[in-house]
Amino acid sequence: MQKTVYLDYAATTPAAPEVIDAMQECLGLEGRFGNPASRSHVFGWQAEERVEHARQQVAQLIHADPREIVWTSGATEANNLALKGLIEARRAASPDAPLHLITSRIEHKAVLDTCGWLEQQGVELSYIAPERSGDVAIERVLDAIRPHTCAVSLMHANNETGSVNDIAALGEACRARGVLLHVDAAQSLAKIPVDVKVLNVDLLSMSAHKMYGPKGIGALYVRRHPDVRIAAQMHGGGHERGMRSGTLATHQIVGFGRAAALAEAYLDADSAHLQALRQHFLDAVLPLTQVSLNGTAPVQLPGTVNLSFDGIDSEMFAIQLRELAISSGSACMSASMAPSYVLQAMGLSDEEAHNAFRFSFGRYTREQDIQFAAQRVRQVLAAATAAQAM
Repeated sequence: MQKTVYLDYAATTPAAPEVIDAMQECLGLEGRFGNPASRSHVFGWQAEERVEHARQQVAQLIHADPREIVWTSGATEANNLALKGLIEARRAASPDAPLHLITSRIEHKAVLDTCGWLEQQGVELSYIAPERSGDVAIERVLDAIRPHTCAVSLMHANNETGSVNDIAALGEACRARGVLLHVDAAQSLAKIPVDVKVLNVDLLSMSAHKMYGPKGIGALYVRRHPDVRIAAQMHGGGHERGMRSGTLATHQIVGFGRAAALAEAYLDADSAHLQALRQHFLDAVLPLTQVSLNGTAPVQLPGTVNLSFDGIDSEMFAIQLRELAISSGSACMSASMAPSYVLQAMGLSDEEAHNAFRFSFGRYTREQDIQFAAQRVRQVLAAATAAQAM
């Protein structure tokens, strides 16, 4: 029996073997299991040493100072900490000043829901529509800036289509205008280069499980500058230089650090591998008349493909492709039967959005996996066409 081929790397990745080994060294009595905040004995010192080494590894991947890395439980918490923390700090400094945030309509729910909550707290929000190609025009963002705009929050790469935004240009323009820039880099990290200095970002959210690390750990890059201040959203001990309290999960942090080191070492090879797989898959399925590509920005993530299939029953299509672990949207929206809000914002019809599926590849995807996936797509579409002709 054919086993299921995993093609949902944009949702999560398996932990790399090297990551698993590193994490195991921090769990048992013979390992570095101590509390990193326990500085009165050797067990705490050893754990703290591992945590700080991991901080250096993550910082090196994005070309940051280790002191600019704040551990979180993932990108969702990092997004919340960045946006809520920024607004709270600004309000504490100027209680009566109006506050305005800019974001896009195709952000991850971790950003959109946070912005919705902030809107209920009196923050003014501007939501920029994307282009049909899936990216956000920088000019539209800049046109939305007002005198009281305090920040822009824009993802580096979209989690459904893989379209990449020109963050470097946006960051340069925002900095010239005195507007902070927060970027959700959960999808782009370890797939394309991420350099916080080149991108001119002030806050950047990361997640380990998108890059062959463990779930439950992420980080927020906070640029060391007097203008970049965030208020803690979790209190109790003043950990992470007062920005995020809580006992640090040494084994998860070490796993994240190891994954970051691997990502730095394998970035070029991984990117070339994914780009080749993506092109192979597109060459095999795009010639089919029922298939259209969603996400045609000038820069696309190398391992993400979003396709709409014309004239199909999406639920039946998914059942017939059960040998393929693919997504009909993003993982955060998997419980909803509504069409993808990302694709709708790009201008797709309800039917086109309903009939869209995301195929995403990773470090462990093989060429034969792509060949099998393309073959199954062709077979299912051919069967659907034949059934309609009867």
